[in-house]
Amino acid sequence: MTESGTQEFEIIVNDQRMRVETHAERTLLDLLREDLGLTGTKRGCGVGACGSCTVLIDGKARRSCKIKISDLRVTSHESPAYAEASAGKRITTIEGLADGTKLHPIQQAFIDCGAIQCGFCTPGMVLAAKALLDVNPDPTMDEIKKALAPNLCRCTGYQQIFHAVEKAARLMR
Repeated sequence: MTESGTQEFEIIVNDQRMRVETHAERTLLDLLREDLGLTGTKRGCGVGACGSCTVLIDGKARRSCKIKISDLRVTSHESPAYAEASAGKRITTIEGLADGTKLHPIQQAFIDCGAIQCGFCTPGMVLAAKALLDVNPDPTMDEIKKALAPNLCRCTGYQQIFHAVEKAARLMR
């Protein structure tokens, strides 16, 4: 542990293994936005109720405002097992979906279907949709609604978002 009470951890974000120095009880949201500059992950309610901070952790949609660095079981450089251990969980943010300038099919479908208005909920919605489509490439409308239900949107009325997920499913099959 350093003098400031921080530890150095190894973490995988958007397929890049990196070392970060932070407090173990800090939120993943704070680390992503403030230290790594990945501001696509939005700070909304701060209590896990709105979904704007959704990221993928090992492919599952999770609220980054509720996840502590210690919850990720990342490898601390001070651990004796560090040399042999893996870096722990794989984190994907909205910035990790596109392939260079080519948007992911879900991102493109959101644009095509007018599912983006103010854009604040969009990263969380897109990642929740990806988590769904990765395990269910042909979801019903009810399954789409259920998967996206934890994410709030104040602008679209949701129909465009649901249609975008349907379109993305077709594009990805």
